[in-house]
Amino acid sequence: MKTIRDLDLKDKTVLVRVDYNVPLKGKKVESDLRIRASLPTIELLLEKKVSKIVLISHLGRPEGKENFDFTLSPVAEVLKKLLPAQKVGFYPLPKAGEKVKIPEDVKIALLENLRFDPREEENDEEFIKNIVESVGAEVYVQDGFAVVHRAHASTDAISKVLPVYAGLLLEKEVENLEKATKKPEKPVLLIIGGAKVEDKQPLIDKFLGLADKIVVGGKIAADGYKSENEKIYVAEDFDEDAEGKKLDIGPLATAKIANFVTDAKTIIWNGLLGYAEDPAYATASVITAEMIGEKAEAETIICGGDTAGFVENLMKDHPNLNYSLVSTGGGASLEFLLGKKLPGIEAVEK
Repeated sequence: MKTIRDLDLKDKTVLVRVDYNVPLKGKKVESDLRIRASLPTIELLLEKKVSKIVLISHLGRPEGKENFDFTLSPVAEVLKKLLPAQKVGFYPLPKAGEKVKIPEDVKIALLENLRFDPREEENDEEFIKNIVESVGAEVYVQDGFAVVHRAHASTDAISKVLPVYAGLLLEKEVENLEKATKKPEKPVLLIIGGAKVEDKQPLIDKFLGLADKIVVGGKIAADGYKSENEKIYVAEDFDEDAEGKKLDIGPLATAKIANFVTDAKTIIWNGLLGYAEDPAYATASVITAEMIGEKAEAETIICGGDTAGFVENLMKDHPNLNYSLVSTGGGASLEFLLGKKLPGIEAVEK
């Protein structure tokens, strides 16, 4: 992909599509994972002595209307703390023909939620063109991996307005996912959990020819998933609550997964193995995450929003854990692994 690494960006205004679709509690950001994931791109642009960095993102589903329950204002406050050496400004989306008045001393500007305007999700070229012109952007950087599977104005239509280059996060996500799917080092282990078999079955089918072992756990296994394929291991025992609900895979299944992890050179994990919101039923997920995070020599990919969030929280208490990629893209990473074309990546490749 064309990336920002080799571009001369001195004194240019760069428009960057980031993914700041973060969880909020009231007006506070609960997890800054996605904000921190954008920092390498921002820092490289600053090193390249750009004139200004203008960041655009969506947050939640305001349904094309100004709904300040979904304002990006709290994100701007986090950015200020993460980038104390820079002046960060926050501005509303520009109306047609309007200029965004960014003061000279503001190096980084964050615009309000793109989805406050219905034209973002309608893939409207005029909408994104107006943003480009309102800030005087000369280069567009796509760094919002979590949205590249959507044909929206900031992922698709933008390619008709400005040259599009990949940021460092997008580059990292694509490189690691390609490595795991195109020429993975064997043995390859795919771990599948979660609740919806209809979401995960295509991934299981896709990897039957690539993986050496596929593990099925989580609610999918608890609900009775079956396979006669010798490559597929379905959890066989479970931890139950007082009512007999199977809420985690049991010690026998956890031990078998541990053996598969020990042998594997490439590991892809999508979907928690139990009801990990309750620590009492997070045992299998914790053990699996810790074992994978200690395999420094393996290619290890954690994907799916719940799984990535769980691993990120675990890393706060266990900083020694290390993974090749904790993906920021839930649906995007799943569609990439399935080999689907992603509009946001195709826009970069053009």
